[in-house]
Amino acid sequence: MELAFYLSGLVAILATVGVITGTNAVHSVVYLIVSLIAVALVFFALGAPFAGALEIIVYAGAIMVLFVFVVMMLNLSPEEEREQTLTHPRYWAGPSLLVLVLLVAVLALIGQGTAGGTIDGELLTARTVALLLFGPWLIVVELSAILLLAALVTASHVGRHRNSPGKRGDAS
Repeated sequence: MELAFYLSGLVAILATVGVITGTNAVHSVVYLIVSLIAVALVFFALGAPFAGALEIIVYAGAIMVLFVFVVMMLNLSPEEEREQTLTHPRYWAGPSLLVLVLLVAVLALIGQGTAGGTIDGELLTARTVALLLFGPWLIVVELSAILLLAALVTASHVGRHRNSPGKRGDAS
């Protein structure tokens, strides 16, 4: 389990460096996906499979797919440069190597017969997380939900106000 933890931690650090130093937005997003999967594997190695699954589903799955589509739609570079940068093997060597290291870490976890350890003798499951969040921290969770809802309503209002027809300087 320690091998998987250290390997996935190293991959997370290296992939994050790839995100920061990347010159192409699509390649940076690919490195970010590898980094998020590595962080999920760290959760698995620490005995929090629920947190690891949420990391993969929410971040690497949903949000990163959205980022990839947005970045690819906004890629305004010339056509020949776009095709060259997206298909050249040297750009995919780094993420592929990091994913192979993560595969070794996963095989190390599977070889030990555990998909994660325990924290204080208790496996961190969805039930444990729910009891912690909706037990003593219920008010904090509800206040966070209200704050996020207020931010959503504000963003919607500001977005509609700026795009409303009949504004000064509008040609219509």
